[in-house]
Amino acid sequence: MSQDHALSFIVVFALSFGMSALFTPVARRLGVRWGIVDRPRSRHQHDRPTSKFGGLALYVAFTTAAVVAQFLPVVRTDDKEIIRLIGLLLGGAFLFVFGLLDDKYEFGALPQYIAQLLAAAVAVVFLIFIEQFNNPLTGQLTPEWPYVVTVTITLFWLGLMMNTVNWLDGLDGLAAGVCAVAALMIFIHAAFRLDQVSVSLLPLALLGAALGFLPYNFHPARVFMGSNGALFLGYTLGVLGIIGGAKMATILLVMGLPLLDVVWQIVRRVSAGANPTQGDRGHVHYRLLALGLSQRQIVLGYYLFCTLFGAIALVTASRLFKLIALLVMGAVIGAGFLVLSRRTPLDPAPGEGPEA
Repeated sequence: MSQDHALSFIVVFALSFGMSALFTPVARRLGVRWGIVDRPRSRHQHDRPTSKFGGLALYVAFTTAAVVAQFLPVVRTDDKEIIRLIGLLLGGAFLFVFGLLDDKYEFGALPQYIAQLLAAAVAVVFLIFIEQFNNPLTGQLTPEWPYVVTVTITLFWLGLMMNTVNWLDGLDGLAAGVCAVAALMIFIHAAFRLDQVSVSLLPLALLGAALGFLPYNFHPARVFMGSNGALFLGYTLGVLGIIGGAKMATILLVMGLPLLDVVWQIVRRVSAGANPTQGDRGHVHYRLLALGLSQRQIVLGYYLFCTLFGAIALVTASRLFKLIALLVMGAVIGAGFLVLSRRTPLDPAPGEGPEA
């Protein structure tokens, strides 16, 4: 690694971390002043109104660092990089503003999904889409898909990531910490495995933003990220899994538990005849609370689990081994879901409102 690259890494991380740590207390005060607060409800764990404007710090820190990164002396191998960056920043800005309005006025599920679809469409317009993937059995790239298939898969992927982070944000420090782990793994993979130094600066900026925010959000949280932060983080992670290529397997391994939790909740609710977008206490983290674990134990357990499988993605270059790791992870998580569903049956809790 050259001196210029090392200096660029330091600048981007320090700027993002510092701005996030600086802006989080500001966001906390502004949220209280403007009435953007989360009041305790049935499935929520806090006991007093808490500012949910923390996404401001995440958004400002990441965006500033990402823009500054474009002026640093690093090798750039993608001639469409600036176009994709614009798509990332525009989609992220739109979701931050929409999330802020959602936190203030508490929209229903439909407006949220429409906003997510629009943001994902912005990504596609700016050349952020999934064209191919590596076949883990042959090691070869699949043939390019028809454009309609590419767009559909991309919209689904970005929507899945946004909802995963949004639904994960149920315990203090959970979503921010897991996203930090994912950003770290993507950074290492891009910078040191793929030698995509310029692209790697983006997950590094996200890592700094998440870590600067986390001390204020860890239990007992003094500020929440709100929808303005969760939607922004989910979108950004989803995009970072696409640009530069060969990172989606890493994200799938890191985010496997929260991703499968989303699928489990949807299947469970639909099979029970319930609205799949209606919030309840069926998520893994709520069920672990019901078993008597503390918030910190659960959150740190998530960090460890996500780091373990993310590390597997880094230490093996074999796509077949990554597929095996994904299958093993799926089996372990599936067994865990089965045990949790039997040990923590849900009581009906009407009036929870949409999942957020």
